[in-house]
Amino acid sequence: MSFIRPEAAAGLNRWREALYGGAILLLGLSWIFGSRGLLYLLGYPVVVLAFVLIWVGVQRARFRSASGGAGAVQVDEGQITYFGPLTGGAAALADLERLTLVRSLKPAHWRLDTPQQESLLIPVNAAGSEALFDAFATLQGLQTERMLAELNGPGDQPVVIWERRSLRPEHVRLH
Repeated sequence: MSFIRPEAAAGLNRWREALYGGAILLLGLSWIFGSRGLLYLLGYPVVVLAFVLIWVGVQRARFRSASGGAGAVQVDEGQITYFGPLTGGAAALADLERLTLVRSLKPAHWRLDTPQQESLLIPVNAAGSEALFDAFATLQGLQTERMLAELNGPGDQPVVIWERRSLRPEHVRLH
C-alpha cells in the first residue's frame, strides 16, 4: 500500500537526482554551520558535489518524458537497440552519423542515422529511453543544453541535434 499518489511518485522519480542533490546540500550545509573540525572542512566539498548533482539531475529530468510509449530501448556497450511493436533495430554509437529529433511524429522520435542501414526511429517516451541521455552525451561535440531546449521546445519540424561531419556548406548555419 502506497501513501503517495502514482502521479506524485512519477514526478518525484523524474527529479530524483536533483532531490538527492538537495538532500546532500542540506547535509553539507549542516556540517558547515553546525560543527567544527573535520566535518566542517568536509562540508565544503560536499556542498560542491551537491550542486553538481543538482545540475545533472535537472538536465536528466528535462530529458525524461512521460513513459508508456511504444517499445523498449536498451543501451549496452555503445549499442542502442530499440524493440518496437512494429519496427526495431540497432545502431552503434561509433557508427552514428546524425541524430535528429523528429517532432512531427506523435510522440516525438529520435532518428539515428548510420551508414549502410535504415534510420532507426525511437519514440522519446519508450521504456528505457532515459538511458539515451548518457549515450547521447558521449557524442563528440553534442550540445546538451541545446538538445534539451529542442526536446522541450515548440514546433513540429525535424531538428538535427548532432552530426558527425556536416553535409551542409560551412557558411550555412543550423540555427
